[in-house]
Amino acid sequence: MKTIILSGGIGYRLKEETEFKPKPLVTIGNKPILWHIMKIYAHYGYKDFVIALGYKGDAIKDYFLNQKYFLHDFTLSTRTGKTKIHTLRKKDKRIDDFNITFVETGQETLTGERILRIKPYITEDNFMVTYGDGVGNIDITKLVSFHKKQNTIGTITGVYPRSKYGQVKVDKNNIVTDFIEKPSLREWVNGGFMVFKKSFFNYLRPEEYEHAAIHRLVKERQVSLYIHSGFWHSMDTYSDVENLNMYWKTDPKWKIWND
Repeated sequence: MKTIILSGGIGYRLKEETEFKPKPLVTIGNKPILWHIMKIYAHYGYKDFVIALGYKGDAIKDYFLNQKYFLHDFTLSTRTGKTKIHTLRKKDKRIDDFNITFVETGQETLTGERILRIKPYITEDNFMVTYGDGVGNIDITKLVSFHKKQNTIGTITGVYPRSKYGQVKVDKNNIVTDFIEKPSLREWVNGGFMVFKKSFFNYLRPEEYEHAAIHRLVKERQVSLYIHSGFWHSMDTYSDVENLNMYWKTDPKWKIWND
């Protein structure tokens, strides 16, 4: 089953980073967040990806085409163009086992149309879709199993978002009893780990976000919610980048892979 990763947006709220590179290449640790997302799926055996490119898409192509050179020492003959990779490297410098189809979907295309433009590359009965800016310790195997059991056209993952504000608790005398830094909210939102039957393409329209197509499915009672109460974090602002880098150093809950 293929996984579409929507990676074409500009990321206006991350201009500190995205002025010179696409949002999915913003690094957590020393790796792009796009790589982190792919490692989550690959851990469960889903290694076939279709990356929907847009803003600065060539940079994403370049990263994966030249990954082996970024990760290893190598020798280059400038006359012949031949290279020799020096393979005696540390374990964390192994080349990843991904199968990636890169699809140019337009500079300013809305996400629904990006998915629609990838239709020729989807040949199986089901496919997955996610955004190029969110990570979590999602069990993809359970998500897919749930989707097939529900037998609806679409399944979205419900997660608890985090408030950007601290939560203050007081007693009956208005004395502060606790302060919770950026608590999780208690309403489900779409965490972006989605599974669809191929018939979802019939609900997508040009010049629309995918939400419009999902709303059409909702009206037909064709959307299921897979509840994920574990870790989830999106990367919308520079503060999110800093938070994720802090997590990576101290407790990377989404790092479910071993290498």
